[in-house]
Amino acid sequence: MIVGTVRELKIEEYRVGLTPEGADTLVRSGHQVLVEAGAGFGSGLADEAYRAAGAEIVPEAAGVWRRSDLLVKVKEPLPPEFGRLHSKLILFTYLHLAALPEATQALLDSGCVAIAYETVQLPDGSLPLLIPMSQIAGRMAPEVAAQWLRKPGPGRGKLFSGLPGSSPARVVILGAGTVAQSACSVAVALGAQVTVIGKGLEHLRAVDDRWPGRVTTLISTPYAISRSLEGADVLISAVLVVGAKAPKLVAREQLRTMGAGAVAVAVDIDQGGGIETARPTTHDDPVYVEEGVVHYAVANMPGAVPHTSTAALTAATLPYVQQLAAGGLAAVKSDRALLGGVNIARGRMTNAAVAAAFGRPSVAADQVI
Repeated sequence: MIVGTVRELKIEEYRVGLTPEGADTLVRSGHQVLVEAGAGFGSGLADEAYRAAGAEIVPEAAGVWRRSDLLVKVKEPLPPEFGRLHSKLILFTYLHLAALPEATQALLDSGCVAIAYETVQLPDGSLPLLIPMSQIAGRMAPEVAAQWLRKPGPGRGKLFSGLPGSSPARVVILGAGTVAQSACSVAVALGAQVTVIGKGLEHLRAVDDRWPGRVTTLISTPYAISRSLEGADVLISAVLVVGAKAPKLVAREQLRTMGAGAVAVAVDIDQGGGIETARPTTHDDPVYVEEGVVHYAVANMPGAVPHTSTAALTAATLPYVQQLAAGGLAAVKSDRALLGGVNIARGRMTNAAVAAAFGRPSVAADQVI
């Protein structure tokens, strides 16, 4: 099979979908690997390293798209790439389509098979290709909040840890999964006063067991959210419904009660975000102020640490890339996790949550491919 990867076009996105190590593994298995020139530069991966691994360096992205049977990316296709999608292509990348109607339509129109990292799900319910980036984004969230809480800037000028005679920052984390627990670990280490609000007692018990006496845990209700946000310094929204839009758990009126100079970090913005006032931002223009609260809502947070995130992501994705390269769509049919990752195939929506976000019908992936 011909496997390709290209330079990401998203603003300030430095990750790459395939490393030289991955290219070497595929070439040794008899596959042809195409890499757009400069695709790995942002992650410190030179073209020469890919060449040494047996990959072909292709000058233009269009050539990689056109020739590839399997294209391995990091982020969803952007408008300049829509015309490069084709019906013989298997696209393997993060998609988060519930919040991206234009990309969804382009994938449908192309007739390709689009497999989303974030909906590849194991029988135990875990999301193996989402976990590493969730860990990174979660760990970054308190660091980002601490930065924007300080001055100069619109933050209220507060130190996370506080000092004797001055209280620490009060941090509210919505969600209790991988992002939330990763955020909690850093917020606690920085000395903040942390409240975690989640849906299930099982996850909340895990938080309480890990940080006994250090974190307040609450079941998610509008009342609990409202009371916790009053006067809070930081809100980290880390809500996930697999494949679907994040539910809006924080209304404008609730956010306003945090007060001027507070910081809201919407880690879940790539799925629409759980905060009513959140809208996507970019690494080169990461914040805006609304209702007096500083909003940080960069949809590709791990792109800021590409050396770390590319290594972590490709370590998780490479076994699946190998399966797809060896077996194509037959490999998808034989692996329930990969089958669950298929969001769009042959012009049909195959993920129920994505289809529901657009009010459209879905069909089982194995009936289409």
